[in-house]
Amino acid sequence: MKILLTATVQSHICQFHKPLVEVLHEYGYEVHVAARNNLAEKNGLKLDFVEKVYDVPFARSPKSKDNVRAYKELKNVIEKEQYDVIHCNTPMGGIVTRLVAKKARKKGTKVYYTAHGFHFYKGAPEKNWIVFYPIEKFFSRFTDKLITITQEDYELAKRKFHCEVERIHGVGVDGNRYYAVSKEENNQIRKDLSYSEEQKIILCVGELLPNKNQKMIISAMRGIVKQYAEVKLLLAGNGPEKDNLEELIKQYHLENNVEMLGYVTNLQEYQKIADVCVTCSKREGLPLNVVEAMLAETPVVATKNRGHRELLRDGETGFLIDVDDVVTLEKRVLELLSNEKAYERIQLNAKNYAKAYTFDHVKQELMKVYGLRNE
Repeated sequence: MKILLTATVQSHICQFHKPLVEVLHEYGYEVHVAARNNLAEKNGLKLDFVEKVYDVPFARSPKSKDNVRAYKELKNVIEKEQYDVIHCNTPMGGIVTRLVAKKARKKGTKVYYTAHGFHFYKGAPEKNWIVFYPIEKFFSRFTDKLITITQEDYELAKRKFHCEVERIHGVGVDGNRYYAVSKEENNQIRKDLSYSEEQKIILCVGELLPNKNQKMIISAMRGIVKQYAEVKLLLAGNGPEKDNLEELIKQYHLENNVEMLGYVTNLQEYQKIADVCVTCSKREGLPLNVVEAMLAETPVVATKNRGHRELLRDGETGFLIDVDDVVTLEKRVLELLSNEKAYERIQLNAKNYAKAYTFDHVKQELMKVYGLRNE
């Protein structure tokens, strides 16, 4: 039995689908990947856990001619390999793949599509509904099974789309990497990473993009440092906004309080020593960094969007605030840093809620999607 996983870029498969591959391998499936090779841009990522990898030049833009080339190359791959299941991901990867797979589907190949967060949702711009909703609804006709990772997407697709719909709790987070550590281990990691035992640490994880909106937490740091002079904000990630964010840090004279880590391969170590995690993005599907923080018992302050609302209940499993409400962001961070009782309550609630998003739980859901049974 052979499975093909497709996505616009290979890093997507590396970052989000290793649990699925592990499940498929356990049941004797051979797994191939077709996606554009972008791994040189992603330090430390390797696609070394599948049998074959095809470098297919998908492009994120629907207007790109690369998608025509991708169509032709993918058609050759599918005709040659004769897959039992083709499982596609990402908007353009999903569209091109399902167009190519129409012929194979008529011969019995099953076509699955994982939606990692529709562009249309409650509160989304009207143009998103006008453009993306009809496309996804139309392509559901060429899909045997649609897999959603949020309850909101599941309920909409179940009502409106033309295929079977399943919901899983994201793509899984490794509970063996993200967990709470003892005070002694926390202190040792801080020492290894050159932070003091007393220093308050705020962690913000994400690509440096306008949507991730890191400027919001940088602005809030102006008030936070007045209460905690040695506090450190750690920005983990790289991207095109790097220069703009560095300029903002200088403008606010926060060079001693904000550290840009870049892309790190040992993110779990920083997560274990963080006192608070902050995420300020305007849009999210289902953010893994929030689940990672919850499993590590690090309280999260996050902006209100579809992905954050899926994971956080305000005041119970974390705090939700409006996008660009710097005053409330500062207030909530300071509340967590100073109110031990509230901190511990949120720690426990968040950890219990996040267990459904671990590899072990998601693997069970994926087995159900593929019709596999425990031996």
